[in-house]
Amino acid sequence: MTAIVPGCTVARYLALRLAELGITHLFGVPGNHLGPFLTALRAEGGIEWVGTPTEGGAGQAADAYARIHGVGAAAVTYGVGAFNLLNACGGAYVEQVPLVAVNASPPYEQWQNYRALGMLTSHMSPRPESNLDVYRQVTVDAQVISNPGRAPGQIDAALTACLSAHGPVYLEVMEDLWDEPCAGPEGPILRRERPFGARHQTMLDNAVNAILTLIEEHPGPDGRPRPIVWAGEEIDRFRLGGQLTDLVEATGVPFCTTVGAKAVVDEDQPQFHGVYNGHASHPDVRWVFKDWATCRIGLGAWSTSKNLGGEQCVGGDWVMAANGGVSVGTSYFPDVRLEQLLPALQDALVKDYGSGGLAADYYAEAHEHHGAPGHRPAGLEHHRASLHVVPGSSRHVERLTYDGVFDRINHFLGHETREDWTVVSDAAFSLIGSMNLSLPEGGFLSQVSWLSIGWSVGAATGAALAPERTHARPMVFVGDGAFQETCQEISTHTRLGLRSVVFVMDNGHFYGIEQMLVRPSYYTGPDPTGSDSSIGPDGSIGPDGSTDPADPDFYNVLHPWHYDRLAAVFTGENTPANGVVVADTSEMDALLARLADPADPVNAGPLLVRVRLSRHDYPRAMAYKVPRPTATA
Repeated sequence: MTAIVPGCTVARYLALRLAELGITHLFGVPGNHLGPFLTALRAEGGIEWVGTPTEGGAGQAADAYARIHGVGAAAVTYGVGAFNLLNACGGAYVEQVPLVAVNASPPYEQWQNYRALGMLTSHMSPRPESNLDVYRQVTVDAQVISNPGRAPGQIDAALTACLSAHGPVYLEVMEDLWDEPCAGPEGPILRRERPFGARHQTMLDNAVNAILTLIEEHPGPDGRPRPIVWAGEEIDRFRLGGQLTDLVEATGVPFCTTVGAKAVVDEDQPQFHGVYNGHASHPDVRWVFKDWATCRIGLGAWSTSKNLGGEQCVGGDWVMAANGGVSVGTSYFPDVRLEQLLPALQDALVKDYGSGGLAADYYAEAHEHHGAPGHRPAGLEHHRASLHVVPGSSRHVERLTYDGVFDRINHFLGHETREDWTVVSDAAFSLIGSMNLSLPEGGFLSQVSWLSIGWSVGAATGAALAPERTHARPMVFVGDGAFQETCQEISTHTRLGLRSVVFVMDNGHFYGIEQMLVRPSYYTGPDPTGSDSSIGPDGSIGPDGSTDPADPDFYNVLHPWHYDRLAAVFTGENTPANGVVVADTSEMDALLARLADPADPVNAGPLLVRVRLSRHDYPRAMAYKVPRPTATA
């Protein structure tokens, strides 16, 4: 039992409980209703307040912090602040990220005045439940604290739900309650699991037996089973990377991951066969996963549109264990939890096939029959993949492409840098382009289901401050349109001295992914490695945003920014930031060489890199969406 804390107040109680969860940083935007809590937080010590330019950025930072650390927190002021935080909370809810959203509301007295006289003060709504009602839609628990005597129980209930349901919770606290006395903490905040009884054991056994039957019923041409595991987001959320590693090492079974679970375990493992993302997968990964393997075992993988990459469903030769149950072909086994399924499946597979009995290098086996190409794609090598053309070996300078950038980044991470990096990828082309980087465990963050553009810039702050990754530098890939949403968060990077590297993928100030979704035929246009007459030397186009009928739809054209020059805006006397522009392979290679040199000034603080790309360029993984031109065309 935790000792009663003398002189405890509501503010101190919440601060103590957040510290107990191991939270070291609280992100947010202050306001008068929040001030008393922040004062108490500082007096208590142990948790650092990180003020961000926007509430959305605070939520993104708390989200990424929670993905790494297990739980994160953001604090804002009622109404205008809470509604700005709502988008980030919605993303945490969809992607099962434990996040504590603290909303400081007007004092009880003001609410009484409104009820009696209809008088509203700043940030208030005529509907007192407005903030609570919207947050109920995107949280696993939501509480309004208006009575200091009940505050400890309400706070504990919300934090317990946050840990137990792996999702965000909402605490609305009236301003005049912060300094009110209350009982101190009693007992720790613990995750509360559903009980496991005989009925659950029977269901687990039936699910495992069904998986074994599916494997046996789908042998390869040689009569041997060829299962492949598809490890997904819940492996990360439930901290099951160790169990996944035990399973693949004990059985030898090959595995891929979803995009959202990329680098949930070290990708140097010999059993790793790449990131499977439906039609957007590298062709060799897709071929191994769909054609060479005879059945697919999804463990914690979500069947979302992004993970399935253009495919509409899974098949009868799939296992999908997620969301608290297991489907095996057309059979479903409810209330089977992943943390119990993994060791049970491991034991059953070892019993039936022996230790390492499912070991196979599907890639090598397949190419014994079909002829191996000159290299494996990134993510299929048992060591970090090399470039198609090693930097510096090309005799001529080429214009940068998405794939050229990520090939060079892959080589840099595997062969040139001595630092650890956390790759934080935004939505759209940045995410698709980065998914085949070869990374160590914990080296990748993305928001793959909610896909709020610009998430990566704020998320990099939380990634850098999470205790488990403070040694790693954030490397952000973000589209130009996405960056325009959240560029202010570079201010936080600079203020805190984060040595982030933010690659702004500037494809001629253009929403490339939206064009791909609404009219992909646009991409049958000019060669992306050649000249593009629509883009001037300064990145500008015609004054009306179009040059010819082959230009993109007007609403996908952005106002051009000199993204690299923003570094000068955020630079302070003792907080350096730098900005550069790269447009060709030699400039990119020179920049990466500078990043590998600890003494180079570009490594003293955040670095904004404007990567100049053609509007007609896109990652090769998206080629399945682009119609092939007809012979007459």
